[in-house]
Amino acid sequence: MNSKKLNYFKTLTEVLFISTRLGLTSFGGPTAHLGYFRNEYVEQRKWIDEKSYADLVALCQFLPGPASSQVGIGIGVMRAGVLGGILAFLGFTLPSVIVMILLAILLDGFHLGNSGWIHGLKIVAVAVVAHAILGMAENLTPDVKRKAIALFALVGTIIWQSVFSQIVVILLSGLFGYFIYKQHKESDEPTTYFPISRRWGFVCLTFFFGLLILLPVLREATSLNWIAMFDSFYRSGSLVFGGGHVVLPLLEREFVTGGWMDKEAFLAGYGAAQAMPGPLFTFAPYLGAVINGWQGGILATIAIFMPAFLLILGTLPFWDNLRRNPNIKGALLGVNAAVVGLLLTAFYQPIWTSSIYTPMDFALAALLFSMLAFWKLPPWIIVVIGAVGGYLISLL
Repeated sequence: MNSKKLNYFKTLTEVLFISTRLGLTSFGGPTAHLGYFRNEYVEQRKWIDEKSYADLVALCQFLPGPASSQVGIGIGVMRAGVLGGILAFLGFTLPSVIVMILLAILLDGFHLGNSGWIHGLKIVAVAVVAHAILGMAENLTPDVKRKAIALFALVGTIIWQSVFSQIVVILLSGLFGYFIYKQHKESDEPTTYFPISRRWGFVCLTFFFGLLILLPVLREATSLNWIAMFDSFYRSGSLVFGGGHVVLPLLEREFVTGGWMDKEAFLAGYGAAQAMPGPLFTFAPYLGAVINGWQGGILATIAIFMPAFLLILGTLPFWDNLRRNPNIKGALLGVNAAVVGLLLTAFYQPIWTSSIYTPMDFALAALLFSMLAFWKLPPWIIVVIGAVGGYLISLL
C-alpha cells in the first residue's frame, strides 16, 4: 500500500471513529447535533471553516429529510469523498439503529421518557445548543443588518409554526441579503470544496425522483409487503421538512392508520427514540423491526435515510459552485444570518420548553454551559455529567 492510499485509509478511519463517537454521545435532537458537529468539526478539528459550515447547514435546512444527518454526510464527503460521506453517516446513525432494533425485538412497551437521566440529557442539549448559537452568531451576524435578518427569522418561525415556515423564511432572508449585500466583498472566501462532479449529482437527483415515482407504481403492481414498507418509509423520508419530530405524523398515518401496528407500540418506540443519541429518524428501524424483525429494521433504515443521502449528494456539487458566485454571496449572507434565527427558535421550542422546568434545571444547564464554553471540557464529559445531574435532581 503506497503512502497516498495509506493516508486515505487513515482519513477514512478517522471519519468513522469521530462520527461514531458523535453517534454515541449526541443527545438532544437535530439542533443539538448541529452544536456537537460545530464543536467537533469546526472548532476542534478544523475540518471545515465556519462559513462553509454555515452554508452547509443552510442547504440542509432547506432540503427535506434529517438536517443533522445531511450535514454529517456533507462534512464526510468534504473530508474523504463519497466513501467518507457513507462512513460519516454509518458512524453517526448505526449506534442508535442497533439499539432501536434490539428494543423492538426484545422489549415490549419499553418507556424511557420520565427517567431522571433522560431529563438530564435534555438539559445537556440546552447547554450545547446555546454554546453553538453564540459561536455562530458572532461569526454570521457581525453587523446590525444581519442581526435584523436573524431576528426576522426568529420571530417569523416562532409566530408562524408550519412545515413551510422554515423554507419561506430562508427564501425571504436570501432575498433580503441579495439586495442589502449586492456590492459586499468578503475578506474570507470559503476554503473547503466538495469533491463531487455535477454528473454524479445529476445521477443522484435522478435516482431520488425516480424512486419517488416508481415505488408507488411497484407497490400497486406487485402487492409485496417489503415493497410496500420500502415505499412508505422512502416517501416519509422524502417529504418531511423540519426534522425528526415532523416525520411522526407521516409515519403514524402510514403504519398505525394503515394497520401495520397498534398505536401503543408506535408511541412506545417514539418515546424510546427520544432517549437515543443520533438522528430521530432511527425511530424508523424500530417500526420496521416491530413489523418484520431485524430484516424489517434494516429495510426501514435504508428506505428512510436513502432520500437524505441522495439529496445531499445530488445538490452539493451545484451548491458548491453556486455559493462561490459573486452574485449569490449576498443572498448567502442573509441565509446564514437566518440560520442563527432558526436555531434560536429551535432552542426555545422544543429544547428549552421541554428541558428547563425548575431553578435546579437552570442551574445544571448553566453549569454544563460553563464547562463547555469556558473550561473547554469534551462534550462526552458534559453528556455524562448531565445524565448524572438529571438523575440526582429527580431524587430531590
